Amino acid sequence: MKGEMLQGRTTTLFALLILLNIAFLAANVGAGVYDLSLWEVVRTLLGLGSGEHAFIVNTLRLPRALIAFLAGAGLAVSGAILQGITSNPLASPGVIGLNAGASLAAVLVIVALPAVPLGLLPPAAFAGALLAAALTYWLGWKGGSSMYRIILVGVGVSAVAQALITIIMMSGKIMLVTQALIWMTGSVYGRGWEHFYALLPWMLLFLPLAFLLSRQLNLLQLGDDVSKGLGSKIEWVRGGLILVSVALAAASVATAGTVYFVGLMAPHIARRLAGPSHTTLLPAAALTGGLLVLASDFIGRTIAAPVELPCGLITAMIGAPYFVYLLLTEKKQSAAM
Repeated sequence: MKGEMLQGRTTTLFALLILLNIAFLAANVGAGVYDLSLWEVVRTLLGLGSGEHAFIVNTLRLPRALIAFLAGAGLAVSGAILQGITSNPLASPGVIGLNAGASLAAVLVIVALPAVPLGLLPPAAFAGALLAAALTYWLGWKGGSSMYRIILVGVGVSAVAQALITIIMMSGKIMLVTQALIWMTGSVYGRGWEHFYALLPWMLLFLPLAFLLSRQLNLLQLGDDVSKGLGSKIEWVRGGLILVSVALAAASVATAGTVYFVGLMAPHIARRLAGPSHTTLLPAAALTGGLLVLASDFIGRTIAAPVELPCGLITAMIGAPYFVYLLLTEKKQSAAM
């Protein structure tokens, strides 16, 4: 009976999250300098709208909204994985150098190699994030992979990457540097179908892979000794999960820029809604992260219209106080222990 009630609650939760994402997707497609009603959006998506409406919806707004959802989902699942393998509620793609590594590679491509096609930006960001993660993992290794050492080393790797980003931007052309700065604030402004199709394969491959590895992630919560006793190959599992986390964060950052705090906030919200089991937590985090970025982009486009605020600025305004709240909560818990 209890299991049936829990399953029903989970089903209701996912249905609600899906409906909220659809609602904000429709709101993002309809809102703008030229507002469209929900009925006009639906007619246009069905191919029944005018040519002007079709251009606004299908070319300008729909790919942007879809990218916002996918980027948010990727960052959220990446953060949930990192929080799971580190057993640290403050872990996120930025903590172990993933965002900084991806940003460094992307800025290098934008500023120093402007002739490189957009389709190569996600692989470049993935290479940068993977290099940063590998360096962090290697420097944090000392007879085993201590997650506390990895987090500390990740902070240092992020600082070095940020310094290199500053050097590259100081020596670049002003137009390219401006483009990189806009990208670094975290924005889906100007994103089109070419960006969507560059991001989609990464999400289609690594999101399902993350969900498949959710049971292994649950085993890691029992501790290394227990997990090994249950037959789990700790280092291989942890390395594989980090690789999935790197890919999701890198592809998201490469397409939408550094949308701050989504990888930190979304897993916490999802955990409160769906519980600690990663079999339900990861899908809930994906939907929550997508919703956060969709809602932030909608707010950024409408709150000071016709001026648009980057969605990364909105998530930072929400996420920074939330991060302080988590720090204070952790401090109180540590003092109580």
